[in-house]
Amino acid sequence: MRVRTLAVALLAGGLALTACGKEGGPGDTGAPSQQVAADVKVDGSPTFDKIKSRGRVVIGVKEDQPGLGYKDPTSGKFTGFDIEIAKLVAAKLGYGDDKIDFKAIPSAGREQALINGDVDYYVGTYTINAKRKEQVAFAGPYFTAGQSLLVKKDDNAITGKDSLKGKKVCSVTGSTPIQKVKSEGLTEPENIVELQTYSLCVEQLEQGTVDAVTTDDAILKGYASQSPTTLKVVGEPFSNEPYGIGLPKDDKALRDKVNDILQAALDGGEWQAAYDATLGKSGSTTDKPVLERY
Repeated sequence: MRVRTLAVALLAGGLALTACGKEGGPGDTGAPSQQVAADVKVDGSPTFDKIKSRGRVVIGVKEDQPGLGYKDPTSGKFTGFDIEIAKLVAAKLGYGDDKIDFKAIPSAGREQALINGDVDYYVGTYTINAKRKEQVAFAGPYFTAGQSLLVKKDDNAITGKDSLKGKKVCSVTGSTPIQKVKSEGLTEPENIVELQTYSLCVEQLEQGTVDAVTTDDAILKGYASQSPTTLKVVGEPFSNEPYGIGLPKDDKALRDKVNDILQAALDGGEWQAAYDATLGKSGSTTDKPVLERY
C-alpha cells in the first residue's frame, strides 16, 4: 500500500524526532470543522498563559499512525482521530487550525517534551498509567483501546485471541502486545514474528506471510480504514489502554478545562463525528470513553 510504504520511508529517514507542521485547514478527514471559541479564560494555568502570549498552540502528536496521527509526506498535513481531538481542544481554547503547530514527538520523548515545555499538550495514543502520572498529567481518556487482531477480510478462521494456535502472528519487536502473545501462549513460539514497525507487519499480512497483526485496536483500525475491502479487525479487545491527553503535571486548571471540553464533545456529538470520519472508516464501532477526573 502506497501510504504505508511512505510511512515506513519516513521512519527510516529518522524524521520522527524533529518534524513539525502547520495544519493546512479544515476538511482533511471529512470531519466537520470546529467552531473557534472566543474570549476563553483558563485562570491559574501557566500553560494557557504561555499559549496566549505566543498566539499559537503547540501540540505534540504522532506522524506515523494512519487513522490516528499521520503526516502526509507530500502536503505536510496531519490527519487522523488523534489529530481531530487535538484540533477540537485547540478550537475550544480559542485557536483555529491556522493557529496550530503540530510537533511530531515519538513515544519515548513524550514526558520530556511536556516537562520541557516543548509542547503545550500531547495527543498520540498516550496510555494513562500511574508511572506516567508521576511526571505528567492527563485529561481523559478520550479513547479506550485494547489489544486486538488485524486479519485479511476473507479470513474467517481467526475470530479472537483464542483462535491463534497454529497461526503466524506479527507485532513490533519487544512490544507489550507481542509479550502478551508469548506469555499467554496464544500461538507457538515458531509462529511469532517480530518486526521493527507495525507497517511492516501489515505488509507481511497483505502478502500472506503472516496471518494476523496484533497491537492496540485503535492502531489496527487505522490500517483497516485505509483498506476496508481487504483488512478487518476481529475479536474483543483483550487488554485495557485508556488514551489520555498529556499535559504539564501541575497545571490542574488546564487539565480541568480540557476534561470539560472532552465531556462536552462526548455529550454533543463532536467526538462521534471525529471517530466516524477517521477510525470509523474501518467499519468497526467503539464505545465512548468515560472520563477519569482527578
